[in-house]
Amino acid sequence: MMLTIPCTLMRGGTSKGPYFHAADLPADPSERDRVLLAAMGSPHARQIDGIGGGDTLTSKVVIVSPSSRADIDIEYLFAQVSVETATVDTTPNCGNMLAGVGPFAIENGLVAATDPVTTLRILNVNTGKIVEAVIQTPGGKVSYDGLARIDGVPGSGAPIQLNFRDAAGAKTGRLLPTGRVVDVVDGVGVSCIDFSTPLVFVPAEAMGKTGHETKAELDADRKLKIRLESIRLQVALLAGLGDVRDKVLPKIALVASPQGRGVIASRYFTPWNCHSAYAVTGALCLAAASIIPGSVVQGLARPKPEDPYLVTIEQPAGTLDIRLDVAAKGADGIPLIQSAGLIRTARPLFRGAVHVPLCDPGQAA
Repeated sequence: MMLTIPCTLMRGGTSKGPYFHAADLPADPSERDRVLLAAMGSPHARQIDGIGGGDTLTSKVVIVSPSSRADIDIEYLFAQVSVETATVDTTPNCGNMLAGVGPFAIENGLVAATDPVTTLRILNVNTGKIVEAVIQTPGGKVSYDGLARIDGVPGSGAPIQLNFRDAAGAKTGRLLPTGRVVDVVDGVGVSCIDFSTPLVFVPAEAMGKTGHETKAELDADRKLKIRLESIRLQVALLAGLGDVRDKVLPKIALVASPQGRGVIASRYFTPWNCHSAYAVTGALCLAAASIIPGSVVQGLARPKPEDPYLVTIEQPAGTLDIRLDVAAKGADGIPLIQSAGLIRTARPLFRGAVHVPLCDPGQAA
């Protein structure tokens, strides 16, 4: 017996995965997670019996629902489905997959489009934060064709502007989760910043790296990954996040001074392997960290004098630009970031239904 669930497989930014209407999934979180694991084919290294791609970047799920709030157009819950273990993590957000939320909601009749663009206020249920998405909708229909290009994705597409509002303390409630700009862990000075997502920044040089290595080089360095995981687990305790051995937050990243036109160079971990590009939420956090006085990121950054709040990140797939909207500085000297924005693209890959096996009649597995 099979459970048949409507979904749309979409690429969002540099990630991809199925998008579901919340009404088509079980309301009970444990039942929902069992369905998602079965749909993606987890746990299995190749997710051979599901629609997952055998990689953290292609084992992501978006669940979209209408909102009862007058100030919100649509809500979405992000789920990171583990490839090799039977776990579904809804603690993080994913800015890349967010790029597809607006188009999915419009094309599924959850919100109305306007001509020539549609601006939606989207609530990320994971963090409780609001993101503004500007989607190209000429004639009231979603357009995926355009000239916008993002590193890590071939070709071009219609630009989707994402503006993350009031993103400080998205998960922990504090921009500085440990209460300090720098903590010394295992003899290394690191900075834990929570802006859109909590992220631990480690100077690459302190790990014996340049910060410009390829993903393959870093993934092959087992000793490096063990050291980074030790730091991540200890900082999580300092940040009040508890034991995160089986959780993806906080993420961790190596940082270094740029080699090219960038402001900062970084290699982002997911957290147990290097990301082939850079997660949007991680990039937003990195950009914010680059202007926080005394952070390990700010010490390595090379801001552009003519445009100090445009942060260009050098990452494995190329570069990524983040625009910060800074109002002023707080009493502690830390800039108050009102919003952070960037351009993504997205498109549907197929629409249909995923068939999920039932473990018992009437029970999803």
